[in-house]
Amino acid sequence: VSVIGGQGHVFGRGNQQLSSDVIKKVGRKNLMILCTKAKLAQLAGRPLLVDTGDMILDKALAGHIEIMTGYQDKVLYPIQ
Repeated sequence: VSVIGGQGHVFGRGNQQLSSDVIKKVGRKNLMILCTKAKLAQLAGRPLLVDTGDMILDKALAGHIEIMTGYQDKVLYPIQ
């Protein structure tokens, strides 16, 4: 999945193609989040956001997560 807009949403708020049931089945460890370093820089340190409609799932997704930022380039970034 990719980060949507300047707000940094990963799920919810315009990125609702995947239901919370699908996200649960995929699992946090199997998520691949793509985002350029420029887009992360625009967040000015604010965490990525999830709003799946399931508060328990949102809490399970929170923490630091690996973000693929380019070819063989990854960073750890907070998600809440």
